Amino acid sequence: MTYRIILWDNSTHSIHVLQLQKSGVRIITDSRPRDFCRQFFKKLGIFPLMLQYIFSHLLFFVNNKALFQMNYKIHSVNTRYNSDFHWPLINLTTYKNGTYDTGIKVSNYLPTHTKKLSHNVNQFRLALRDFLHFHSFYALEEYF
Repeated sequence: MTYRIILWDNSTHSIHVLQLQKSGVRIITDSRPRDFCRQFFKKLGIFPLMLQYIFSHLLFFVNNKALFQMNYKIHSVNTRYNSDFHWPLINLTTYKNGTYDTGIKVSNYLPTHTKKLSHNVNQFRLALRDFLHFHSFYALEEYF
């Protein structure tokens, strides 16, 4: 499921994959077909599809920081958004729905205390895993 997941962006098939994932979790936990799966995902330590998508994007950005510009490199004013990635000014809808733009948005919405750990990939991964398991988002809209 995680193979090239950051390229899935706005796939219409992601809903079906999430439904299959929920069915599998219900089978594993021996629960009823109408039960909510959020607590089962937490209990089993499994990321729902969108959490895995967010996790993969953030790890990609941390591992490839050199490919992206930070706001503090664009301007010298010390603002609260100084540690965020800089969004290029492009108006193409295809670009705005793409991997690069979505990855910047996901990275910028990350809590500050987790974002500060990005210099150490292992600590960042653990803190990110804890944050995402605690919240267990089903959709990107819940994350934002």
